[in-house]
Formats: sequence, C-alpha cells, structure tokens
Amino acid sequence: MKTIKGPALFLAQFAGDEAPFNSWADITRWAADCGYKGVQVPSWDGRLIDLEQASSSKDYCDEFKGIAAEAGVEVTELSTHLQGQLVAVHPAYDEAFDGFAAPEVRGNPKARQLWAVDQVKKALMASRLMGIKNHATFSGALCWPYMYPWPQRPAGLVETAFDELAARWQPLLDFADECDVNLCYEIHPGEDLHDGVTFEMFLERVNNHSRANMLYDPSHYILQCLDYLDNIDIYKDRIKMFHVKDAEFNPTGRQGVYGGYQGWVDRAGRFRSLGDGQVDFGAVFSKLSAMDFDGWAVVEWECCLKHPEDGAREGAQFVTDHIIRVTEKAFDDFADGGTDAAMNRKMLGLEN
Repeated sequence: MKTIKGPALFLAQFAGDEAPFNSWADITRWAADCGYKGVQVPSWDGRLIDLEQASSSKDYCDEFKGIAAEAGVEVTELSTHLQGQLVAVHPAYDEAFDGFAAPEVRGNPKARQLWAVDQVKKALMASRLMGIKNHATFSGALCWPYMYPWPQRPAGLVETAFDELAARWQPLLDFADECDVNLCYEIHPGEDLHDGVTFEMFLERVNNHSRANMLYDPSHYILQCLDYLDNIDIYKDRIKMFHVKDAEFNPTGRQGVYGGYQGWVDRAGRFRSLGDGQVDFGAVFSKLSAMDFDGWAVVEWECCLKHPEDGAREGAQFVTDHIIRVTEKAFDDFADGGTDAAMNRKMLGLEN
C-alpha cells in the first residue's frame, strides 16, 4: 500500500486578475499558506504559465518548478480541461465553447480543433520536461446532445460518434506514450466520457491504450446517482488522478438529476465544499490507499454557497485529516508464532 500524496489544490478556480491570484509566485505562496503541499496547474491560464515556453524549454520548466518549490509547494500535474474539451465539439456547442480557444481560431471549428490538439501536445511536452507522469483533461463530446434516448437515436449514431472521438484521441494517446505521460480523462457530464460505460466504449476503440486513464472525482458520480465506491473497485487499474470534491443530491417531487434548468443553488444536485456534501471520503481514501493509488489528493473547490478562500483553507485541512499513513506491518504481527513448511503440513493433517 502507498500513502496518498497531498493536500494539493487545482488552481483553475482561483486564478484571477487580483493579487495574490494573478501571478505564479504569488498564487503558489498563497496556496502554501493555506496548507497545501502541491498545486495542479491550468495550462490555459497565461497569468500562471507560458505553455509555449514550457513545452520547449527545460530551463523555463526548471524555473517554473523552482518558484513553486521556493513557495513551499510542488507542481503535481498540468491540466488541459478547456483545450481537451475542444478536441471534440458538437456544432450545438460551437458558440458556447468558442471562448475557450485562442482569439485567432474562434468562429472556425476546424482551426479550433487543430489548435486544441496542439495545445494538448504542448502540455504533454511540458509535463515531460517537468518530470510529471500524469495529465488531466476532458475528452470533449460529439454525442452529448443525444444523451437522452428521445427521439429515438438512429442506429449507429453513438457508434459513429465514439469511433470519431477515438480517432481524434488515438494520436494524442500515442504522443502521450512517447512523452511517458498518462492522459487522465475527468469522467464528467457534458463529456462523451461521463461514466464507466462510456469510458469502456472509448477504451475499446483505442485498443485499451495504456495511456488512456481516469481522473476520479466522486462529486460527478453523486450527481449521476452512480456508485462512486464501486467505481474505484472496477477501475482501480485506470485511476491515476484524484479530485477531492464534494457534492450532494437531494431530489424532490419537483426535480431530480436533470435539475429543471435551475441555477446551482436551486438544483437537487449541487457541488459543495469538502465536508458539506454527501461523499463518504473516509471510504474513498481507504479504497484508494488499499489499491496502491500513487498520486495526489487534489482539492477542486466548487461550491454554490461557500466563499472560495474559505473552501480552500478548509479543504487543505480536510484532506490532511483524511490521508491515511499506511501501515508497514500487520496489526496481528505480535501473535505470529512462526511457521515452516513442515509445520504447515502437520497443521493440515498431511504428515505421514
């Protein structure tokens, strides 16, 4: 067994134009002051990282990591959630997602998709130069508008969507292998990879690629009424990253999983700060520790009620309290009477 590393913080929800959230040096010092030992970096945010330089300059990467180390934190992983989303976009979402892309490719879906692929490649190269083995991303979605089977889906529609999704990601998975980095897809509503079944459909089409792995976040399973603990048992060999995020699902006679188009405060399913929701993190940390999870516990703060800075500080302590320092010996070693092969045979009544 291995002791999970942490706590770490995903910086995407905190980066901003005001100090200390507008520069790499300041935000890492702030994270360390909150009690974090690591930070996960949104590679699209130029206030924190220059992805172009990071993908090509070992000196830049060493300096980048050095600034974090001086502040007291480690760079745990890079993320291309926004760029990965743009690897596959159904036309219904063109305008909604266009703002994720660089200005020069907006309004041009083909150019935007090529830009997104290039961005993921650059983040993988940067991960290699930084010595980071896992990378967080989204799969994007071609089939999501047809998630509910009404009107009846034409035969082959889903299969065609997943064939195309796999074709777009296969070269990136091969490139990730060249970089010795795992691509960890956050299993998330809005993505074609939104549960275990869809992940398996994708995995089959990329020939069970060893670099196609999962970012496990139980909050997204709470909102789907999916068994988030059984999910760990099923996919333990593919779970390489972990977002520690809480959620609650309180259905009523008026709304359930779909939320009735309400905002986050008024939905039956809501993201909450750590400890304020329904995830059994004691069980989650126990299962991940028992399965030899060799990664970081990364807080992703999303809450419709609590202030983010309060959520961040409380989250650091919450994770610290839940990380299990795994034992190096069995609790009943004191009662070991010592045995050998002959005694084992005697105890089984196998002696002549």
